[in-house]
Amino acid sequence: MELDQVETFLAVATFGGFHRAAEALRVSQPAVSARIKALEQSLGVPLFERGGPELALSPAGRALRPHAEQLLRAAALARQAVHELRPLTGGALQVAAGLSICQYFLPDVLKHFQEKHPKIMVTVRSGHSKEVLELVLSGEAEIGIARSLHHPELETLSLREDPLLLIRRAVQKPKLPRRARLEEVATWPLIFYDRNSSDWMLSQGMFRRYGLVPNVVLEVEAIETAKKMVERGLGLAFLPHLAVARELRRNTLMAVEIVDAEPEQRSIDAFHSRRRPLSQAAAAFLNLVRNAAGKGAYAAG
Repeated sequence: MELDQVETFLAVATFGGFHRAAEALRVSQPAVSARIKALEQSLGVPLFERGGPELALSPAGRALRPHAEQLLRAAALARQAVHELRPLTGGALQVAAGLSICQYFLPDVLKHFQEKHPKIMVTVRSGHSKEVLELVLSGEAEIGIARSLHHPELETLSLREDPLLLIRRAVQKPKLPRRARLEEVATWPLIFYDRNSSDWMLSQGMFRRYGLVPNVVLEVEAIETAKKMVERGLGLAFLPHLAVARELRRNTLMAVEIVDAEPEQRSIDAFHSRRRPLSQAAAAFLNLVRNAAGKGAYAAG
């Protein structure tokens, strides 16, 4: 049993097929098939049931999966333990993060990191979640921070929940209730932003699931623009808690509870490659990010 076979097994189990697993691992489909065949031969049992439209784990595959995940995690920790023997002096660190995470979370984190490690040059690249994922997988960024991302090649640390909230101005005319049904919300003036974002897809998807068409009065490109429009009383918007924590605490903005629809829950995740050990700078940065998220640092001020 080899690590690349175990990694490929988890990719096929996660993505439900050899083709999608090959794309995720950036190898050929025959290479994926060969690795799975070799793993099954070494174990003497089939790991997948191949009769349906999608591959499903066999009983042996289901038994192997948690141990496979532990094995890859142990291998990553072993690489990391050896790598950490080198002292932290200076150097460079590449970080990739979601657009709103760069704007509302990272500034305070980077300030503290710079104070502790002034000789480390940090480069931050922003993008949508899939772009952040690609930057880390390709090695262009050592640490990624985005929402609810998991991949077989990545070690993922869930930092904290960041729900998508329906936000209105605290003093709204005409006056709107604090609790409402989704059917009622669909008639209110709504502001949507960034068609390529997960926020757009989650918001639109919620209305589609209930057979409703939202009354979108404004479309803008960025979260901050949408928030400013809400503050001016031009409508309501579905915004991540990360972006409005300060305003909610100061009571300048207010969240509306939708009583008959499930809230859109997402987590903010930090992740890095399992294949490459973290540099000392990246490990220090990840530890600082974990502490900042646990303390709710982005809500300060």
